[in-house]
Amino acid sequence: MKRVITYGTFDLFHIGHLNILKRARALGDYLVVAVSTDEFNLGKHKQCIYPYSHRAKIVEAIRFVDKVIPETSWEQKLDDIKAHSIDIFVIGHDWAGKFDFLKKYCEVVYLPRTESISTSSIKNTVQNGKSISE
Repeated sequence: MKRVITYGTFDLFHIGHLNILKRARALGDYLVVAVSTDEFNLGKHKQCIYPYSHRAKIVEAIRFVDKVIPETSWEQKLDDIKAHSIDIFVIGHDWAGKFDFLKKYCEVVYLPRTESISTSSIKNTVQNGKSISE
């Protein structure tokens, strides 16, 4: 059984989130998703619309997500890989190279993001009173 892990905030869940989770799960048989806690996000100067408990429940409800854990620090990734017997670490391509140090412990895959969608773009669109287009 190949076990995969990925990380993210997953605020204002959108098609880009769904795409990356689906592609991550397709790389293995079991997907662990670490969702950033509110406290961790504050340390990154990031404020979410939804609290951690809501975001974690939304991600947990996705059929190809097997387990949700809290992401509380940048440093926890290696511990998570060991604790959950992870074979593949997956993250968006905008992080390319940043997690190569994990290659000693598992495969590292940088997946392309879905073009023209992000939580930031959704927040900007809503603030400007526009609708989200297909």
